[in-house]
Amino acid sequence: MKHLTVGMTDEQLSSNVISLEVVRRQRGLLQDDPSYHTKITRMNKFELLEEMARYHESKSGLIDPPLEVLVRGRILFRALELTAETNELQMLASSYRRQLEHEINQRQRAP
Repeated sequence: MKHLTVGMTDEQLSSNVISLEVVRRQRGLLQDDPSYHTKITRMNKFELLEEMARYHESKSGLIDPPLEVLVRGRILFRALELTAETNELQMLASSYRRQLEHEINQRQRAP
């Protein structure tokens, strides 16, 4: 197979190579973390609350958290939402999950 490379140097050609995984991550197409999902589904309610505290602590120092952090938060807060024993905790978890979904969707739309 012949590629059109007229007038392009090797350096220009190599600068045009992109990683599909990087592009997918930037676009938010890799929106699942199966190992974290499995970890979360095995936790009891107390462990989920501890994980929520750890999540907030780890995210608090980040100005622009990586997509992986947002995805893990969405997984965590969905689990909290489903297992909440009080309406207040369910509403809180739902609110955080929707906020994270919004951030993930914003990243999908970004160039």
